[in-house]
Amino acid sequence: MHVGKFEPIVQTRVSHNFVYFYDICTSQNKRVYFKCLMKHLPELIDEFLEYLEVERNCSKLTIRDYRHYLDVFNQWFSSALPDKSIENLDLSIVRKYRVFLSNRADDKGMTLKRVTQNYYVIALRSFLRYLIKNDHKTLEPSKIDLPKTESRSLKFLDKDQVDRLIISIDTSKEEGVRDRAILELLFSTGLRVSELVSLNREKINVERREFGVIGKGGKSRLVFISDRAAEWIKKYLSERKDNFAPLFRRYSGRETPENRGEKMRLTSRSIERIVKKYVKAARLPVDATVHTLRHSFATDLLFNGADIRSVQEMLGHKNISTTQIYTHITNPQLKNIHEKFHSGNK
Repeated sequence: MHVGKFEPIVQTRVSHNFVYFYDICTSQNKRVYFKCLMKHLPELIDEFLEYLEVERNCSKLTIRDYRHYLDVFNQWFSSALPDKSIENLDLSIVRKYRVFLSNRADDKGMTLKRVTQNYYVIALRSFLRYLIKNDHKTLEPSKIDLPKTESRSLKFLDKDQVDRLIISIDTSKEEGVRDRAILELLFSTGLRVSELVSLNREKINVERREFGVIGKGGKSRLVFISDRAAEWIKKYLSERKDNFAPLFRRYSGRETPENRGEKMRLTSRSIERIVKKYVKAARLPVDATVHTLRHSFATDLLFNGADIRSVQEMLGHKNISTTQIYTHITNPQLKNIHEKFHSGNK
């Protein structure tokens, strides 16, 4: 125990995951050093991801994405600033990280788009918010501004293009019947690809034309099946000769019936490839994806007079501001006003 008057403890440096502090005993005029072990950054990241899973009820895909974004930050931080800890994070370090992201190449050798760079920064801000909430000293996340991104035009298919896409499928084979059921269901419900691949056949009530899904953030909602989609799902299921749980199964590769055929379930990437295949076959002018069909579902409803609150519910949007992006291209009232009052129409 020191005898004498002490000044407040002051942090002096960080090295090899230890934070070194000193206090000054003025009666002896000397510094007394001691150290305390900090948690490794990867350990803090793991705790944050557990928090997202257990307390925030985030989906596996969300947690996977956050792990990727934060692993990239950890790798950069530990190699670029090996003598720093997360407690030393400041805006100048964040700027260096942003420069790194702007020069980072993806799997195809292309630099990251600005909107993709934002995902990395958003993940970092969420992580810092968690650290502060749990009494860790670090940079206040509100000080980190997101870079501005260019507004993207909304891609969607009109009804004729959807019909062209659907009739391009050869339904003489079992895979074609499955693919027709997939595309019909996507356009009928506006499901996200993650929601589609997680469906089990026992949950689908074709007779009532409805079923429940768990969307982003664990939010449940009711979705509705069109008559045409219901017909193709019935046809697809009637031709299935297995008892596997997944609604949409693969036909290629070895059949693995274990765990109710879970390994037979189509993946998100498989669904994306299926959609791309028929977009190419139909020679559509739009480079459509699964999410394009979700946009097409929403715009089709709004074009035909559905109110925005109902569309918000059917899409599973938490905030109506997310749904309002569709109103810029689907507001028939504005079109009627323009036709009625603009001098160029008279």
